[in-house]
Amino acid sequence: MTMAIIYFIMGILFVYVGIQFAEETIWNVTTIVLAAVATLDFGIGIRMMSMHLRSKKNKKK
Repeated sequence: MTMAIIYFIMGILFVYVGIQFAEETIWNVTTIVLAAVATLDFGIGIRMMSMHLRSKKNKKK
């Protein structure tokens, strides 16, 4: 669960840095790469949370 929270925080930071790099347009290579990394971080965070909740549910049975 801790790793999922860390990935969400990293995703938020990458979004923030991507917004700071977007000067005139968002179609910079740097902005697109930062957005892609943020998307991956959010996806990994969601997957980790779902795995944690699933394992917690299986332990109750």
